[in-house]
Amino acid sequence: MKKIAIIGSGFSGISAACYLAKAGNEVVVFEKNSSIGGRARKFEAAGFVFDMGPSWYWMPDVFEKFYNDFGYKTSDFYDLLKLDPGFQIIYAHDEVLEVHADFEKIKNTFEALEKGSAKKLEAFINEAAQKYAISMNSIVYKPSYSILEYISFEIIKEIWSVDFFIPLRKSLSKYFKEEKLLKLMEFPVLFLGAMADKIPALYSIMNYAALKQGTFYPQGGMHLIVSAFEKIANKLGVEFKCNAPVDSIEFENGMAKGIISHGEFYAFDGVISSADYHHTESKLIPTSIQNYDDAFWEKKVFAPSSLLFYLGINKKVKNLKHHNLFFDSDFELHSHEIYTTPKWPSDPLYYVCCPSKTDPSVAPEGSENLFILIPIAAGLEDTQALRDLYFDKIMNRLETYCGTSLRDSIVFKKDYCKNDFIIDYNSYKGNAYGLANTLFQTAFFKPSLKNIKIKNLFYTGQLTVPGPGVPPSIISGKIAATELMKNL
Repeated sequence: MKKIAIIGSGFSGISAACYLAKAGNEVVVFEKNSSIGGRARKFEAAGFVFDMGPSWYWMPDVFEKFYNDFGYKTSDFYDLLKLDPGFQIIYAHDEVLEVHADFEKIKNTFEALEKGSAKKLEAFINEAAQKYAISMNSIVYKPSYSILEYISFEIIKEIWSVDFFIPLRKSLSKYFKEEKLLKLMEFPVLFLGAMADKIPALYSIMNYAALKQGTFYPQGGMHLIVSAFEKIANKLGVEFKCNAPVDSIEFENGMAKGIISHGEFYAFDGVISSADYHHTESKLIPTSIQNYDDAFWEKKVFAPSSLLFYLGINKKVKNLKHHNLFFDSDFELHSHEIYTTPKWPSDPLYYVCCPSKTDPSVAPEGSENLFILIPIAAGLEDTQALRDLYFDKIMNRLETYCGTSLRDSIVFKKDYCKNDFIIDYNSYKGNAYGLANTLFQTAFFKPSLKNIKIKNLFYTGQLTVPGPGVPPSIISGKIAATELMKNL
């Protein structure tokens, strides 16, 4: 049995802790904040329960696999509802596209907008399903140290049987011409990591998840996933220390020997950092053993940061579903203002989550719980004046769409942006999602999950393999735990 320290209690950190503890190791998780969960924490105010971060439950098979690995199933922890519609896209006040849970209905929606597109959608999704299977079976659970892990006849045969490496936009253009459909198909990558002409068609797996698998919701809130992971960890004997920021990782004879928190030394046989990768290397370890310097990170393409608003509204609001994507402004312009010429957006796209449409437990009776997200470039100036300016911009449009005043019904409001991501998560440039999934930031091109000079120090989470998002973070924790145990 070894004693292992985990820095950070996001999904990747708790995942790693569970796999290490299951193997018989003594595991202690150090969390700088007052509660565990990282970006998936919750808070309560004025009778409302707010999920702070992730709100989309896609790839339910990844969650199920995690639970199964410890002798559980999803239903042991929460009721998982399949949303219908999964989400809606608002192109204009009177142009709304609902994405149904039934794939046949989705095909009918496509056909109504573009003749012949129903069959094309089926062909596209069938290919995306192949990519999903290849990814889950042959790619995402690999540590991705080098290209050699992928050089086998079977993997190469699978990859070359479908469009893996051409840009997603080029792949989509083979199937669809209608602008509304293209926006629908490109939205997952815009919000989660790159422009569609820069991201490989591999990531059509997100379209498969959204349109074929469906969009789900754990009744009670997304924070119940954190609670489920915590229950598993506690059963396995994992110890959580909250309000325990790590000051440094200590080394001796080329090995990590422990960590210092609040000035106190704790001895360990191995360390996995689920904290921000750049923060771990620039603040917690000596320069001489860093994998990457600041120049490396400066060259990387980052997924967006976000300006978030958490609102408690003391009345019911018409026209909203659980998930609402407002594409009622220039899609391409906002994309360029995130990735090409980073700046505060001229006329932003935005997303509204209204979980109280599904779940009455998250708001007082007769009220609505709203979570509003504007994707913005990482590293921008963040001031209260800018937050207020964009709040008014969005509320003007949202009130017009909902056909009612909302600002005079707000009983609770909290904003959250780049500076908060830095304060709460030591997030590099205040990014919200990690690295953009461009071709040269995929698989073995991502920052390595092992420290190349210290064999018992590993990294996990959204800045290493397999990438950003809740399911990839869960997988990342498993990979890091497995690789650390091999090295020990």
